[in-house]
Amino acid sequence: MSRFSKLTHVLWLCQYHIFWGPKYRYRVLTGKVGFEASKAIRVYAERLGCEGIEANVQH
Repeated sequence: MSRFSKLTHVLWLCQYHIFWGPKYRYRVLTGKVGFEASKAIRVYAERLGCEGIEANVQH
């Protein structure tokens, strides 16, 4: 599979890096909350037709 997407007259590579950090970097995404947040992001990205390469929730 190529890193690039293409149509008849165009070739593109679209990448985004999303970071969410709470105030003072408190660790609020722990346990079930972190699992559910990660799951919700994956489901929403799939609905938009996006491909998730990597996800990381730090404990």
